[in-house]
Amino acid sequence: MTQPHQIILLAHGSSDARWCETFEKLAEPTVESIENAAIAYMELAEPSLDTIVNRAKGQGVEQFTVVPLFLAAGRHLRKDVPAMIERLEAEHGVTIRLAEPIGKNPRLGLAIRDVVKEELERSEH
Repeated sequence: MTQPHQIILLAHGSSDARWCETFEKLAEPTVESIENAAIAYMELAEPSLDTIVNRAKGQGVEQFTVVPLFLAAGRHLRKDVPAMIERLEAEHGVTIRLAEPIGKNPRLGLAIRDVVKEELERSEH
Protein backbone atom coordinates (compact mmCIF):
# COMPACT_ATOMS: atom_id res chain seq x y z
CA MET A 1 0.00 0.00 0.00
CA THR A 2 1.35 3.41 -0.91
CA GLN A 3 1.92 6.08 1.68
CA PRO A 4 -0.69 8.89 1.70
CA HIS A 5 0.63 12.00 -0.04
CA GLN A 6 -0.64 15.56 0.49
CA ILE A 7 -0.56 18.09 -2.34
CA ILE A 8 -0.49 21.67 -1.10
CA LEU A 9 -1.22 24.54 -3.46
CA LEU A 10 0.61 27.42 -1.81
CA ALA A 11 -0.50 31.01 -2.35
CA HIS A 12 1.06 34.09 -0.78
CA GLY A 13 -1.91 35.04 1.38
CA SER A 14 -3.65 38.29 2.23
CA SER A 15 -5.77 39.71 5.00
CA ASP A 16 -8.30 40.61 2.25
CA ALA A 17 -10.84 37.77 2.00
CA ARG A 18 -11.62 38.70 -1.62
CA TRP A 19 -7.97 38.07 -2.54
CA CYS A 20 -8.10 34.64 -0.88
CA GLU A 21 -11.39 33.79 -2.63
CA THR A 22 -9.67 34.27 -6.01
CA PHE A 23 -7.07 31.66 -5.12
CA GLU A 24 -9.62 29.31 -3.59
CA LYS A 25 -11.55 29.39 -6.90
CA LEU A 26 -8.32 28.73 -8.82
CA ALA A 27 -7.52 25.81 -6.52
CA GLU A 28 -11.06 24.35 -6.60
CA PRO A 29 -10.67 22.07 -9.66
CA THR A 30 -7.50 20.56 -8.17
CA VAL A 31 -8.88 20.21 -4.65
CA GLU A 32 -12.06 18.58 -5.98
CA SER A 33 -10.36 16.14 -8.35
CA ILE A 34 -7.12 15.17 -6.59
CA GLU A 35 -7.27 13.25 -3.35
CA ASN A 36 -5.40 14.91 -0.46
CA ALA A 37 -5.06 18.28 -2.18
CA ALA A 38 -5.53 21.55 -0.31
CA ILE A 39 -4.75 25.22 -0.59
CA ALA A 40 -2.56 26.91 2.01
CA TYR A 41 -1.26 30.42 2.47
CA MET A 42 2.30 31.44 3.20
CA GLU A 43 1.19 34.31 5.45
CA LEU A 44 -1.71 36.57 6.46
CA ALA A 45 -4.45 33.95 5.94
CA GLU A 46 -5.61 30.50 7.02
CA PRO A 47 -5.12 27.69 6.46
CA SER A 48 -1.39 28.24 6.74
CA LEU A 49 1.22 25.79 5.52
CA ASP A 50 1.75 24.89 9.21
CA THR A 51 -1.98 24.18 9.68
CA ILE A 52 -2.22 21.89 6.64
CA VAL A 53 0.97 19.95 7.48
CA ASN A 54 -0.05 19.58 11.13
CA ARG A 55 -3.55 18.37 10.19
CA ALA A 56 -2.30 15.91 7.56
CA LYS A 57 0.45 14.56 9.85
CA GLY A 58 -2.29 13.85 12.41
CA GLN A 59 -3.97 11.72 9.71
CA GLY A 60 -0.78 9.77 9.03
CA VAL A 61 0.55 11.71 6.04
CA GLU A 62 4.33 12.02 5.93
CA GLN A 63 4.93 12.96 2.28
CA PHE A 64 4.03 16.39 0.92
CA THR A 65 4.44 18.26 -2.34
CA VAL A 66 4.08 22.04 -2.27
CA VAL A 67 3.05 23.57 -5.61
CA PRO A 68 3.54 27.35 -5.39
CA LEU A 69 0.80 29.41 -7.05
CA PHE A 70 3.42 32.03 -7.87
CA LEU A 71 4.37 33.24 -11.35
CA ALA A 72 8.10 33.26 -10.62
CA ALA A 73 10.57 32.39 -7.86
CA GLY A 74 11.33 35.57 -5.97
CA ARG A 75 12.67 35.97 -2.44
CA HIS A 76 9.72 34.11 -0.90
CA LEU A 77 10.33 30.96 -2.94
CA ARG A 78 14.12 31.17 -2.79
CA LYS A 79 14.40 31.84 0.96
CA ASP A 80 11.21 32.11 3.02
CA VAL A 81 9.33 29.01 1.85
CA PRO A 82 12.40 26.71 1.94
CA ALA A 83 13.07 27.88 5.52
CA MET A 84 9.43 27.16 6.45
CA ILE A 85 9.68 23.72 4.84
CA GLU A 86 12.93 22.92 6.65
CA ARG A 87 11.34 23.86 9.99
CA LEU A 88 8.17 21.84 9.28
CA GLU A 89 10.19 18.78 8.25
CA ALA A 90 12.21 18.97 11.48
CA GLU A 91 9.16 19.61 13.70
CA HIS A 92 6.90 16.94 12.21
CA GLY A 93 9.35 14.33 10.85
CA VAL A 94 7.89 14.62 7.34
CA THR A 95 9.28 15.04 3.82
CA ILE A 96 8.17 18.09 1.85
CA ARG A 97 9.13 18.61 -1.79
CA LEU A 98 8.91 22.13 -3.17
CA ALA A 99 7.83 22.11 -6.83
CA GLU A 100 8.62 24.84 -9.33
CA PRO A 101 6.28 27.86 -9.23
CA ILE A 102 3.23 27.36 -11.42
CA GLY A 103 4.38 30.22 -13.66
CA LYS A 104 7.32 28.13 -14.90
CA ASN A 105 4.96 25.61 -16.49
CA PRO A 106 4.54 26.48 -20.20
CA ARG A 107 0.90 25.34 -20.06
CA LEU A 108 0.09 28.41 -17.96
CA GLY A 109 1.24 30.54 -20.89
CA LEU A 110 -1.19 28.66 -23.13
CA ALA A 111 -4.02 29.23 -20.64
CA ILE A 112 -3.21 32.96 -20.55
CA ARG A 113 -3.28 33.03 -24.37
CA ASP A 114 -6.74 31.41 -24.34
CA VAL A 115 -8.03 33.97 -21.83
CA VAL A 116 -6.67 36.81 -24.00
CA LYS A 117 -8.37 35.31 -27.07
CA GLU A 118 -11.68 35.18 -25.16
CA GLU A 119 -11.28 38.83 -24.17
CA LEU A 120 -10.57 39.80 -27.78
CA GLU A 121 -13.73 37.99 -28.90
CA ARG A 122 -15.75 39.85 -26.27
CA SER A 123 -14.39 43.21 -27.41
CA GLU A 124 -15.28 42.43 -31.05
CA HIS A 125 -18.97 41.90 -30.22
